[in-house]
Amino acid sequence: MNLHVINTGFFKLDGGAMFGVVPKSIWQKTNPADANNMCDWAMRCLLIEDGKQLILIDNGIGNKQSPEFFKHYYLHGDDSLTKSLNALGFSEGDVTDMFLSHLHFDHCGGGVKKENDKFELVFKNAKYWSNADHWKWATQPNAREKASFLKENILPMQESGHLNMVDINKPSPFSQFDLTYVSGHTDKMMIPRIKYKDKIICFVADLLPSTGHIPLPYVMGYDTRPLITLEEKEKFLKEAADNNYILFLEHDPINECCTVKETEKGVRLDRAFSLKEIL
Repeated sequence: MNLHVINTGFFKLDGGAMFGVVPKSIWQKTNPADANNMCDWAMRCLLIEDGKQLILIDNGIGNKQSPEFFKHYYLHGDDSLTKSLNALGFSEGDVTDMFLSHLHFDHCGGGVKKENDKFELVFKNAKYWSNADHWKWATQPNAREKASFLKENILPMQESGHLNMVDINKPSPFSQFDLTYVSGHTDKMMIPRIKYKDKIICFVADLLPSTGHIPLPYVMGYDTRPLITLEEKEKFLKEAADNNYILFLEHDPINECCTVKETEKGVRLDRAFSLKEIL
């Protein structure tokens, strides 16, 4: 089994929204903001190559929305989903499984494209994976989270017949990873725990956007249930520290991976490194 980083570009989000109740004087030490209080964030995905299976976890923001939409997010960088796949010798048609941690636009927007005023799947040969609880949450959204769930990103998966549901009450349908479900950020977000050689690599999605979010109170203002996030983070980070998990960071603008350790102040960053360093 081979693992590959798929960089899809960078965007900007408000630093206050990304760190919730934590003051800017503290969070800007790890995630400096520009003059508009906006911080850089990656949209880093993971490709699992295993025999005939090519599994992509998340796919970035895509490019089909209007300029009016994108002006709020300041897309930048030279990377794209297609460019990253092509650099590894793959194309969109090679992907067999498109696994989505959750359906917020910056995680699933790259899976659907607009062609001649119609929405089509980017990965035409792939199964698209969500779970029934989260699918219902995304297609019948609450008013607070509605802007993150875009119908054009989501419904074409079902309309095409490519949508598959993970049964949260059964073991993972993938031999390559187990799944943990967390509901503080959004309902039933899926965290793959990949078994790679003698290591466990966790794709932490929005449970832990960056190394700057490791201390427990550093919870995003975007989280729908922040107190549940606190409980989920505490449990997960203790397990990660005890078992030396490698955490794959989707949004950290600099660090691809990290490990954590127990300290007198709680779980803290141990070290940060690139994925290649452990392959």
